Amino acid sequence: QVQLVESGGGLVQAGGSLSLSCAASGRTFSSSTMGWFRQVPGKEREFVAAMQSPGSSTDYVDSVKGRFTISRDNAKNTVYLQMNSLKPEDTAVYYCAATLWPVLSRRQDRFTYWGQGTRVTVSS
Repeated sequence: QVQLVESGGGLVQAGGSLSLSCAASGRTFSSSTMGWFRQVPGKEREFVAAMQSPGSSTDYVDSVKGRFTISRDNAKNTVYLQMNSLKPEDTAVYYCAATLWPVLSRRQDRFTYWGQGTRVTVSS
């Protein structure tokens, strides 16, 4: 069993930065692919970024490439999402997710464990 707790959301002006954290419990973190997804009310949840472990391969949705960076600290059982140059369209609830699927995937059904989400609001 893995429990995920996100933090770091908040209100920021367009062009600003936020750093999200996701603390994981459980001994399988170091072998789990971690992902970030986001959801706007009334819309489907969408993939944002993922990072494989072991290894450090990453994947990003095109809309955040060059602006967002996913990273992880296996010693702290934590995955991060550094968000720079934020835009109003980045406003959403951001969810952390974990999977033991051995390859990077954007498919939500491959992610077994989910956090409760943290809200990010970008004002124009």
